[in-house]
Amino acid sequence: MDQDRLSFLALHFVPGVGDFLIRQLISYCGSAEEVFRQTRARLLRIPGVGEITTESIRQGTPFRQAEEAAKRAEAAGIQLLFYTDPAFPDRLKSIADAPTLLYVQGHMNLNVPRTVGIVGTRKSTPYGRKCVEAIVEEMVSLQPVIISGLAYGIDIHAHRQALKHNLPTVGILGSGLDNIYPAVHLETARKMTDSGALITENHFGTKPDAHNFPERNRIIAGMCDAVIVVEAAERGGALITAEIANSYNKDVFAVPGNIDSTYSAGCNKLIKINKAHLLTTAKDLEYIMNWGTQPATPPSQLTLSLDSLEPAEQTIIRVLRERKDPVPIDELCVLSGFTQGFLASHLLSLEFKNLVVSLPGKRYQER
Repeated sequence: MDQDRLSFLALHFVPGVGDFLIRQLISYCGSAEEVFRQTRARLLRIPGVGEITTESIRQGTPFRQAEEAAKRAEAAGIQLLFYTDPAFPDRLKSIADAPTLLYVQGHMNLNVPRTVGIVGTRKSTPYGRKCVEAIVEEMVSLQPVIISGLAYGIDIHAHRQALKHNLPTVGILGSGLDNIYPAVHLETARKMTDSGALITENHFGTKPDAHNFPERNRIIAGMCDAVIVVEAAERGGALITAEIANSYNKDVFAVPGNIDSTYSAGCNKLIKINKAHLLTTAKDLEYIMNWGTQPATPPSQLTLSLDSLEPAEQTIIRVLRERKDPVPIDELCVLSGFTQGFLASHLLSLEFKNLVVSLPGKRYQER
């Protein structure tokens, strides 16, 4: 692992520094490596950085923890994906509270054309499980990746049905990858990594504490084109995922159920208050998502119009297009007329929009 990637990893071990502040630090300093080279006075001038954070950054502890995590990941065959990496899920890049680091076990492409989340109660009923079986089987022709949370009930049933029908499936964990939870799903989790993946933003050693699961749910919602809620009570993690998905402008579907069923109350309510499309078969999903008539396009191939960018970002893209070859940041400063700090901030924004790729040696190229 090169020094900048190690520095990027180390930022995740600085106490009190979350994903938003990591982006802020890199934006102001130009790179993760430069963050650790800043003087105390310069760090304190960055919005959101106080005395305690400054002292934590200037200590060596985050680097020691990062080196340990990098070694463990390499030994276990686990990939560390930073949000500026080309392989990072493009769908996640479009959400404001996206994680800046993912631990990934498995070898699948995370930027596939179609992704569907299937979530529901941990106390699934025969009706719910039957619905999952039918929906997954009907989706085989669409070839989506099935995403869920590896939990008891609807989640694990969705993963197992995906495996049964040879669909890639991704489990998003609320713990570290060395703490598969629940442990009884370990065998299924291992099978999933053959054609799918296990993903978490949590470091090694993180236990499946309750507060991790709402955070986990935002990753499920962010990685999906559509979220299907199969069974849910009036409160619970599945409804949290649906609420988050709605806030991300994702399409949410709910399977209706008997009005007397506790575990259909949440689904029925979502439909009643127009927060979910009613879904009875996968044909409903295909129709609403327009997947039956449109060829599947990976998100990495979806580009933004220059007109939708800020003037400074338009300038940067035009410079990169004219040069074609990767441009060092110093030269990009000269060609664009921007200061390095200003340029670094807008380059980071363009990376986040999946329009620019950062290359070794602080060189940049249009994606």
